[in-house]
Amino acid sequence: MAGKHLRFQGLFQKYFFVLFLAVVIPLATNGISEAWLGYRDQRTRLEQLLGVEARSAGAKIQGFVDGLTNQLGWLVQLPWTEEPDERRRIDSLRLLRQVPAIVSLTLLDGNGRERLYISRIGLNRNESRVNRSADVAVAGARSAGIWYSKVNYYRDSEPYMTIAMSGNRPSVGLVVAEVNLKLIWDVIAAIKFGQTGHAFVLDEQGRLVAHPDISLMLRGTDETTIAPFREILEAARRTGPDVATSRNAEGTDVAVAAAPVTGPDWTVVVEQPLSEAFKPIYAALWRTGWLLIAGAAFAGLLAYVLASRMTQPIHLLEKGTERIGAGQFSHRIDIGTGDELQRLAESFNAMAAGLAESQERQERIAKLKRFLAPQVAELVDRTGDDDVLEGRRTEVVTVFCDLRGFTAFSARATPEEVMYVLSEYYDALGRIITRYAATLTSFSGDGLMLLINAPVSVDEPALRAVDLAVDMQVSVQKLIVGWQERGYRIGFGMGLAMGPATVGRIGYESRFDYTAIGSVVNLAARLCASALDREILADATVAEAVRDRRHVQPVGMRLIKGYDKEFLVYRVAVAERPEAS
Repeated sequence: MAGKHLRFQGLFQKYFFVLFLAVVIPLATNGISEAWLGYRDQRTRLEQLLGVEARSAGAKIQGFVDGLTNQLGWLVQLPWTEEPDERRRIDSLRLLRQVPAIVSLTLLDGNGRERLYISRIGLNRNESRVNRSADVAVAGARSAGIWYSKVNYYRDSEPYMTIAMSGNRPSVGLVVAEVNLKLIWDVIAAIKFGQTGHAFVLDEQGRLVAHPDISLMLRGTDETTIAPFREILEAARRTGPDVATSRNAEGTDVAVAAAPVTGPDWTVVVEQPLSEAFKPIYAALWRTGWLLIAGAAFAGLLAYVLASRMTQPIHLLEKGTERIGAGQFSHRIDIGTGDELQRLAESFNAMAAGLAESQERQERIAKLKRFLAPQVAELVDRTGDDDVLEGRRTEVVTVFCDLRGFTAFSARATPEEVMYVLSEYYDALGRIITRYAATLTSFSGDGLMLLINAPVSVDEPALRAVDLAVDMQVSVQKLIVGWQERGYRIGFGMGLAMGPATVGRIGYESRFDYTAIGSVVNLAARLCASALDREILADATVAEAVRDRRHVQPVGMRLIKGYDKEFLVYRVAVAERPEAS
């Protein structure tokens, strides 16, 4: 036996090394040379393409900036008189409608006196005659014709910039515009390069002015966010017109090229992950690798042809039990020996199927309970019919609620106090939501969105929604009494609306949520935003449905944000219901 073992071992070594050297070495030599030559060609091509894209993106952003200055130029054409100029006011209002990025306009006469101030968010002023000659923007426009401020961040999130422009002669005065740079997102988001490449805009300090991911822009001056972009800008400046490599905010290695935007002194950067840029090279390496693996497998097959077939099913059983033990219940052990080993494998497969079915049911119920009341989730799982979750058009009552003053409270309070309030808040509302079998579609911070009559239909959904809202208001007001004793200034408001909506589950393979889409959702959200502490505001449809059974009081016509017409709004009377006490 020892001699046979030594002979087998010697043959294995001979066949393995001969076949390995004969197959793998030529493939490896060819693959390395192909990868090196391909890398050089791809690097040259990438520099050309990224440079063209960077210049194209820079031209688009330059066009956006030039478009703003061209529009502002129409306001500094005619000389000022001592009389109020109604036409300029009309032209300024028209410009605000035509250019959403402009937040405010200040028109000054040749002496630097403020003659008109128009704003989207502030109070307009006419003929204040305040002397603004000493303003930095005014001095800059007088010396350079057009002056751009540095990017500043409103509430440390939204990027803003001031543009000041003087006329071609002193008598026509100047115009100063505040510009919301967040709207450059529409321009920058449309710039694509390859599959995942994109462009973004940085100011001279390396801070974000525009990025396809608007959440990065809204982080403003956060050092953690802007540090990778500063590194990219420095790398692009060092290499000049050539392509530079750096690492982006997600920690991915990228190739970048930059182009300047004159005037505000910005830089447009186009980046593309190196994994995509050098994808042809990686494909060549993969091909070579697969050829090497195939050659090694062929050599190994010849070397092991004399191995005992008895060990193969045992190894399959060993590996299969390890994978099933690791939770891969879809794995099946395939043994066709026709003996006890095959029956043992079939037993393992049956056990894995049972475990997979049990796991699937548990995951199914857990997913349903994320947005359905527990009793509804159990019903859907028990019947095995989840058609009620598919998209359809139905009439629903949408309920929104959130805490008043919570943002200010959370800014002052310690994390422990914030979590204490939220824990009590959600615990109280959760019991009520479960009791009324309402559908919780989403919650964020202190706000919740509920649906009544979807996905499972209920009798008198409006009446149920009103009772639910009253119980929630009463329950939270009891909590507020205790919070106020602790010095927390918090209130609670709610909004209800009833109407047709498209409901159904949305998401992707491993995550689904149930939600509603339609005007009724927006209306309920706006009513909630308008509600004061202790208030439950409802639309006319809800009020009409419960008029004779619950006390609702009209509070008049209101212009709801986001709608062109006024709505008759009702207030639901809040009294402690027996079940809420």
